[in-house]
Amino acid sequence: MNEIIIENAYIAPVAGPEIESGYIRIEGDRIAALGPGPAPGGPGGATRIDGTGCLATPGLVNTHHHLYQWASQGLAQDATLFEWLVALYRVWAAMDADVVKGAATAGLGWLALSGCTTSSDHHYVFPQGRGDLLAASIEAAREVGIRFHPARGSMDRGESRGGLPPDVVVERLDDILAATAAAIEAHHDPSFSSMVRVAVAPCSPFTASAELMTESAALARAAGVRLHTHVAETLDEDEHCMEQFGMRPVDYMEKLGWLGPDVWFAHTVHLRDADIGKLAATGTGSAHCPSSNGRLGAGIARVPEMLRRGVNVGLGVDGSASSELTLLAGEMRQALLFQRARHGPDALTARQALELATLGGARNLGREDELGTLEPGKLADLVLWRVDGPFTAAVTDPVCALVLGPVPTPARVLVGGRSVVVDGELRTVSQDAAGRAGADARRRLMRLAEDTGR
Repeated sequence: MNEIIIENAYIAPVAGPEIESGYIRIEGDRIAALGPGPAPGGPGGATRIDGTGCLATPGLVNTHHHLYQWASQGLAQDATLFEWLVALYRVWAAMDADVVKGAATAGLGWLALSGCTTSSDHHYVFPQGRGDLLAASIEAAREVGIRFHPARGSMDRGESRGGLPPDVVVERLDDILAATAAAIEAHHDPSFSSMVRVAVAPCSPFTASAELMTESAALARAAGVRLHTHVAETLDEDEHCMEQFGMRPVDYMEKLGWLGPDVWFAHTVHLRDADIGKLAATGTGSAHCPSSNGRLGAGIARVPEMLRRGVNVGLGVDGSASSELTLLAGEMRQALLFQRARHGPDALTARQALELATLGGARNLGREDELGTLEPGKLADLVLWRVDGPFTAAVTDPVCALVLGPVPTPARVLVGGRSVVVDGELRTVSQDAAGRAGADARRRLMRLAEDTGR
């Protein structure tokens, strides 16, 4: 069994007291021990990593993304969410598996470089005859080497049925359910050390029919997998739900059976007090995406109120086309600053922001027993952040340096004890090749969209 010992690091385990200078012992893919001072004696063959000048944290967990959107960054720059979607749906309809593979390789590599060890991905556009798009993203995650939670999304409510997307990008209900069941069967691994787990994720109240929502929930619960969708992102969505269903988004989700401890929603920006109460009472989680919400002018989620009332909140970078090149580590700072700008300097602390990015994310994905904290028995997914640079060294609180300052360079990103990033460089795939794959995906998507008149 491979053994790694990290020494001399400042350790912020998220669960339990911080350790000013200590060690972490890794055996295989698990954390075996951690504590203050030097590591107790062990086998002489252990790989030793000097953590001097570094902050050790759990690996960050990204709980909302659309990786395919890497290929459509920079478009509709000044649009609202609905305007942005209308502009981009027809472009996305041209994507194929090669576009998705390249975009996912770049997007997941970028996430790893910002300390992300586990990422979800909400993919909901599946043009016919364009290859296995979900498998393409899963293959990219395997190559990059981070844990992956693809959420098989779907839309069946196009313009002809009162929905927002054009009919060209929606699927038939029966086809969606069959493809989703097949994806779970082919890819979902429920084991403790799983690298891939699949969730079920109709896109949103304005793109998915009530039948799709209820049938998807039944399918997910029968298979023992989690549920995800967009909820309460914008006031436009609020108005749409009132016009179409006679109720607001969270009430509509409750009616459809979409509240519960196996559900996490993206955004939840526009919640009433009663909505927060329903999420808290049912154990429904939230993925907070501050940069995307700011980019689209959607608003600021009520994170402090949700936390005070017991709602689990994680972080997400959201799709690359609505938060260009957003670093997951940087979302901790964005979350903190947005809340302080609205509620004052004690609205969210640096350590609360770190918890959102780690344990909060693990809970959203149902993996809090395996991920999200540094504790013996948990998976060895962790980050060593360099906080001893010529300027950052002046900040004597390493957690403050991580959250409030510019994103530090990861000295090491470990996933199950395997080094994915070393000294700010990807070690699983070529960093240059990953970047080129994203650029090639963009060029290919634009060419395909032009060829199909979209």
